[in-house]
Amino acid sequence: MESLPAEMAAGLRSMGLLAPGAHARGMPLSGGVSSDIWHVVLPDGRHVCIKRALAKLKVAADWRAPIVRSRYEARWLARAHDAAPHSVPALLGQDEATGTLAMAWLPPEQHPIWKNRLHDGEADAAFAGEVGRGIARIHAYAAARPELAADFPTDSLFHDIRLEPYLIATARAHPDLAPALVGLAARTAATKLTLVHGDVSPKNILVGPDGPIFIDAECAWWGDPAFDLAFCLNHLLLKCLWTPPAAPDFLHCFEVLATAYLACVTWEAPATVEARAASLLPGLFLARVDGKSPVEYLTREEDKDRVRRVARALLSSPPDRLRTVRTAWGEEINA
Repeated sequence: MESLPAEMAAGLRSMGLLAPGAHARGMPLSGGVSSDIWHVVLPDGRHVCIKRALAKLKVAADWRAPIVRSRYEARWLARAHDAAPHSVPALLGQDEATGTLAMAWLPPEQHPIWKNRLHDGEADAAFAGEVGRGIARIHAYAAARPELAADFPTDSLFHDIRLEPYLIATARAHPDLAPALVGLAARTAATKLTLVHGDVSPKNILVGPDGPIFIDAECAWWGDPAFDLAFCLNHLLLKCLWTPPAAPDFLHCFEVLATAYLACVTWEAPATVEARAASLLPGLFLARVDGKSPVEYLTREEDKDRVRRVARALLSSPPDRLRTVRTAWGEEINA
């Protein structure tokens, strides 16, 4: 255990979790690019997880974001807890001055990261279905409470940390696709329906004793739920190149997750949100090789070209069914 960085200690004191003059020790955790994350033991023996948002993200591109996003992550945690108490860590406090928030510590031996399970080829379709239902449950809860929109005035933040680095940056890399990609960004920005997590990725989903637990909602936004659905499904497609022997099972998880999510849609016609997710998915797919945040495990140019080939074809003829995307990718990887 190490001494905490001064700003984290100050944040804990501001939250009332650390007495003036008291000291806590902890250990930095790996994996995040947008925050410093620590496992901390308080003087009273309690274990907590501390996050401090970074102004410059830990990626090769010059990608910056205001640390005020921790305010909205805390608000997302509170609302998601209201919707589905077992689906998020308990929020213990948040300090805006230091961009720090504190959550209940979830021991990793009891809460493995879904991304690690997928890398090991463990494609649990039942769990994927629970992920879909969990996301939809939060979306449905918030959509029924439109007054919550006032707590998430994050349009510019979502543009800076999601739409610009993914869709707009990819449009610069593929000028012939720019009208389609910029159009997807504009449509997504204009669709204001419910509370969106913004980073529903397997690295941000824990396999908890009572089902999936969603973490790292730094991109929280009142907007288009199709973004969360497409963002998560995108990773199941990409994992087919990371762990090829499990590719058929990952595609099955894709189908199960999408079906489970759409079965829980109450705020609009399921086919309508599916159409937006299906047309958005190829743009996000391409973004993970040619945007500002490429996935770290696609290193072979031939794999990147496979992603480009399928994404470009689908962007040229936008799908309105998620199964169309799944089928096109399945044909590519089985060719």
